[in-house]
Amino acid sequence: MAIDAAASDDAVRAMVKRCESLQHPDGELDERIVGFYESLRARYPDMPPYRDDSPWMSMPLDVGIDHVSMNMSFGQRSTSLIDLILDLAARYGLTIYDPQGDEVTRPHR
Repeated sequence: MAIDAAASDDAVRAMVKRCESLQHPDGELDERIVGFYESLRARYPDMPPYRDDSPWMSMPLDVGIDHVSMNMSFGQRSTSLIDLILDLAARYGLTIYDPQGDEVTRPHR
């Protein structure tokens, strides 16, 4: 998520709720989201042709002006993906929200 690194966990959760609603803002894509998404799909495409080892459960990924939502498979196919997501989030200064554990992660640069 492209949110201020100093934002509280509650502010992150509010942003997620807004992103999931029908009132998501329109506008220009945040350049950090563009860089993250392009780097991510260079390794794990979300458009045909798909790789046999694709970790995505839902494609294409949901990209908004300030977020990329990903539904990943469970198991070994996602292990290297998680490491890549953490690395890219740190590189692009993004915050990660995991809805399964209601966890907010701010990877360090």
